[in-house]
Amino acid sequence: MAQQTIRFRIRPDGRVEEVVEGISGVGCEQLTERIESKLGVVQQRQPTSEAFQGQANTVMPEQTLTSQVS
Repeated sequence: MAQQTIRFRIRPDGRVEEVVEGISGVGCEQLTERIESKLGVVQQRQPTSEAFQGQANTVMPEQTLTSQVS
């Protein structure tokens, strides 16, 4: 099994960026669902190439998020 990594960047303005690596398809959302609910409202998602690996003719959710921590 490939290494799975979640990276967080906390910006000076309070935004949190989360990048998930090593997970394809919807596995990313399943892995980060609880973390994201604690961080706050997801403002933006942006897909990575891994989001589409192994998924034929399916629109996949994006895997990079930005949320504002209150």
